[in-house]
Amino acid sequence: MTIDEKDLLNSILESLARIDYIKPEELPNIDLYMDQVTTFMDAQLSVSKRRPEDKVLTKTMINNYAKNNLLPPPVKKKYSKEHLLALIFIYYFKNILSIGDIQAILNPVTERYFASDSKPDLEDIYSEVFRLEEAEIRNLQKDITKKYHTSQQTFPDASPEEAESLQHFAFICMLSFDVYIKKQLIEKLIDAKSRKNEKPAGKHSKNTESN
Repeated sequence: MTIDEKDLLNSILESLARIDYIKPEELPNIDLYMDQVTTFMDAQLSVSKRRPEDKVLTKTMINNYAKNNLLPPPVKKKYSKEHLLALIFIYYFKNILSIGDIQAILNPVTERYFASDSKPDLEDIYSEVFRLEEAEIRNLQKDITKKYHTSQQTFPDASPEEAESLQHFAFICMLSFDVYIKKQLIEKLIDAKSRKNEKPAGKHSKNTESN
């Protein structure tokens, strides 16, 4: 492994180590207007941006989430702590899932636990889920390191220039396949849950006829 390759791997692992979630205690205790929401989210999730000029969330995005029933509407143009929690979930989901799939996952949670007076509430669910994600980073670091070293053993007969490029391609392919398989699994879980929640059409039609 060359020095450049070590630097690349270390850079990837360090970026994973810097990934952190917004703690519930870091959320404002007052309701926010739209501009305040976008400013807060951009500051808190800036480490996840690919480029400095990228926006984490825009006004248009948030309005579209509300229109598509992904996000409960604001109250008097203000967004609560629960709105911010929902937006954080949406932010991570939207990179890999369709709007429809996010609705299928998130809507049952927000419908039952958004602004709930009972336990668990949305903040409890958020804290538990992201606690698990934080622990998962260590496993991801090990898995990525293993994939990287495996990719470096490919194309042994290629010239040094070709090998570097092809091994880089192999590493990306391994990571992409991992994402592809997990996305397929998520979609199958969503579809299975949707089928389970559907009412049998035949039974409904019989009741209609008897009326």
